[in-house]
Amino acid sequence: MSSIDDLLENLKSSGVKLDKNVEYAFKSVNIEDFVDYSVEGFWQDKPVTFMTTMAGAEKNISAPHMIATLLHHLEIRNGQHFLLIGSKGGYLAAILDQLLGINGIVTIIEPHNEVLEHTIDTLEKYNSKGIIRVLSASSMDYFEDFEKPVDRVLITGAIREIPEFLEVVLQDGAFVLGPFGGTIQQRLLKREKNSNQWLDTDLGGVVFGPMDTFSAERNPLDPYVLAENLEDSLTLMSDIIEINETIYQSIEQLIISLRELPRDIPPISEETSEEEILEHPVMDLIMSEMEWLAPIWPIISHITSIDLVSFEDLGDESSSMAGGHKDLVP
Repeated sequence: MSSIDDLLENLKSSGVKLDKNVEYAFKSVNIEDFVDYSVEGFWQDKPVTFMTTMAGAEKNISAPHMIATLLHHLEIRNGQHFLLIGSKGGYLAAILDQLLGINGIVTIIEPHNEVLEHTIDTLEKYNSKGIIRVLSASSMDYFEDFEKPVDRVLITGAIREIPEFLEVVLQDGAFVLGPFGGTIQQRLLKREKNSNQWLDTDLGGVVFGPMDTFSAERNPLDPYVLAENLEDSLTLMSDIIEINETIYQSIEQLIISLRELPRDIPPISEETSEEEILEHPVMDLIMSEMEWLAPIWPIISHITSIDLVSFEDLGDESSSMAGGHKDLVP
């Protein structure tokens, strides 16, 4: 059997729901046509990188079992208008095109310019059944681009709220599927539009990259990125351990303080000196809170996978970062 046949058999044997139409779509679209790197991991049911941006951020196509799961919950029908927010390099659009048929429309909204160009290039080589169009994020401001009401929406990255423009372009009974939550973990929600209300079905916990695809390229000392990560960390920690009330309130206040910082704070790069790092407004704020923050920072850093700086290299002033976890009660 071919690699795709083996993959589909393995997915079915592991309990992933695959109908004949989805199997056909997987077999009809060559993953190799949409990525710049090896696809070996795809056959092992792993995510694969389809491109790397100029800033060095890797952009991935989800693992096959996740794609199949999303397709199952989307309840795709022939001839629907499908809105895909976050292109995944064009591969998902091609799969959807196979499922929607000659009367179907796939509208892609891709907020990252480099990914947008990559997606356009790959789809130009793909012989579509129906209509596939690729739009920039600014298109969300022009509802006339959606002359046919949207039936289904798939959001391929972590998002906190449904974008406002979907209230206009979605017809009643249509639904949105996506990972709702912060950058650390989300809930996969199926949100059906019913008049002026959203009816939610929780499909479980997932971990997706951020829908704001520039997030992976923003400096970790961006106060808004750091505030979001702290907020997500606090939520996750509260679910698994008991946090001292004083510490909890201190983290909440730090989040507020970070969001009150100016938006035009200069970024930190590899060329930034130690003195400039210490004088950076975000670092200055963090250091001022170090007495209570030091004992729990190792946990926050582990959860967020963010190492702001090597504190050991900043001199004696930061030596307190080596503190333990005395304020956390398992």
